[in-house]
Order: sequence, then C-alpha cells, then structure tokens
Amino acid sequence: MEKLKILIAGSTGYIGTELIKILSKHKFVKIKYLCGNKSAGKKINTFDKTIKYKNLPKIVKFSKKFLRDVDIVFTATPNGDAQKISKLLLPKNKLIDLSADFRLISKDNYKKFYKSKHLAPENISKSIYALPEITKNKVKKFKIISCPGCYPTTILLPLLPLLKKNLIKSKNIIIDSKSGYSGAGRGVHKKFKDKNLYESLSVYGIPTHRHISEIQQELDKYINKKVKFLFTPHLSPMFRGILTTMYLETKNNINTDKVISCLKNFYKKSYFVKIEKKGSLLSTNSVINTNNCKISVINSKEKNRIIILSAIDNLIKGGAGQAVQNLNMIYNFKITEGLR
Repeated sequence: MEKLKILIAGSTGYIGTELIKILSKHKFVKIKYLCGNKSAGKKINTFDKTIKYKNLPKIVKFSKKFLRDVDIVFTATPNGDAQKISKLLLPKNKLIDLSADFRLISKDNYKKFYKSKHLAPENISKSIYALPEITKNKVKKFKIISCPGCYPTTILLPLLPLLKKNLIKSKNIIIDSKSGYSGAGRGVHKKFKDKNLYESLSVYGIPTHRHISEIQQELDKYINKKVKFLFTPHLSPMFRGILTTMYLETKNNINTDKVISCLKNFYKKSYFVKIEKKGSLLSTNSVINTNNCKISVINSKEKNRIIILSAIDNLIKGGAGQAVQNLNMIYNFKITEGLR
C-alpha cells in the first residue's frame, strides 16, 4: 500500500521527538512535515542528537496548505493549538492529538480545568478519548483521536476492569503518582525554577491537577457511577517514567488472586499490558523506552485492602507510543508496528 503521509506539529518537544523516532521506523508511514514556530528552518537533531534518520524534513511553520498533502496530523503542541488545527481539517485528514484539547467531553469542564475557552466545541463530538486497550477499534469511527494523559494511563488501565467487574469499592481510592520531570515538557526548568529537579522529590498540582478531570470523567463513564478518589502527583528526580501506587478496598472475599485473574483475563490479548506476578515490586527502569504498562498487585496488612502498582514510560506509553498504537488500530496495522 502507499505510505500514509504524516505531519507532526510540536515536533521539537519531548513527545514530538519520540514520535519522530517511532514513526521513522514505521513501515507504512512517511513523515512529510515537521512543524514548529521558533524552531522553523532548523534540523530536528538540533533538539535531539539521537535522531539520526535520513530524509527527515527541516522544521517549518505550520500552514493549512500542508493539510492537502497529508493523511494524519499528530499534534504534540501546547493546549489550544490542536483545537485551532481541528477547524482546518480536510475530509481526508485525521487528527491524533497528544495534548488535552479533546480529552474532556464537556467544554465547561475544559474551561474549569484549563482556564481557557474551548476554541472548537463543535468538534468535541467528532473526537474520542482513545485509551487503546479500552477503546480498541472504536477509534476508526472518529476524525479526532484524543490520547490520554500519562498519569491517567497508569491509573485507568488497572482500575477500569476492576471497577467494571465490581471487585473493588468505588470510594476511598487513594492514588499516589511519581513522574519523571520530562512530563512537564522542555519548559520544565522555567516552570519549576525554584525546585532542584535533579536531587529532590516535589509534590505539585494539589488538589486541582488537570488530569483529575479526565480520570474522573473516564472512571465515572466506564462504570456509570460516581467514583471517589484522591490523587497526588509528584515530580521525581529522574528524566522519564511514571510509577503509580494505588490503595484500594476490595469487596468482601475478593483476594489478590481474584484481582490478578481479572486483570490477566481482561488484558490477555493486549500486547503492551503486562500483569506481573503477585507481590512484584515494580521499577520504572523495566518500562523505560518501551510502550509497555506493567501492573502488580500486592497484599496489604489490612483486611480487604490491596495495593496496585502501575509503571509506564511517560513519553512512550504515556505519549508517543500510545498515539502510534491508536494509528495502528485505525489502519489495521500490526499493533506493534514501529513500537518494538
């Protein structure tokens, strides 16, 4: 088949450069345009020396005329930019967005959490919140594919099946997540200039971290019931990776073996979700540079309480890899294409 032509907007950010690395290895796509504003005219390896693929275009400023030449637009841009681009899409274009622009199904919720008016509310109904292992082939029906945030990915993958099967209680859920500082983008040092990112652990975003909105939305929507949880995010002194720890109350007579069995059965056909042996103590080191999510279930000293660990690479499974996973599902490519 003829290769799909790709445009990447926001190509110089951490997620953008990961997209380039993955798509450069993808047999069925060709990167036609790399877009950026201040970076226009430069080569992409100016921003990431590990990108050594030949025939990559120089960075240019985005123009709507480019949409005539491409099939897929990836947006790894600041919030708001994908909304603007969505209004320019041609019938043949699909948009795979890695920002938060189409994650929320309520424009009012978007304004509440992102402090700005949604610029393309008419396109929200054309979008899908696409966590690949959950939404699967539903992505084929939508023009705009909204990829989940990195924290929600680690949280939703373990919780959704367990809540659906009624194995855990939908209240008193405590979620503690620690992320590498790359999750805040290349501007992280300006944003957190008062913190020593390399030697300290920092709490931030309490109690209104933006990802709370999509976690709440997806949990409630999936089980059609209000879920009550507390979420605390941390910046960790590491570049990439997320480790999430969740403290859950099980229903009566539900033990860790039943929880593990549920997760294994739910994800038995999911290549990138790995359910570890009972009691496994996870490290982000085992998922770095992969599109895997590793999940571990651990006994608690308290009756009817369990601990679940979930680990991903925030730039791949929590970003670029998940976006390409959705691309592969849309076009019936092998799910691992570009992602090994």
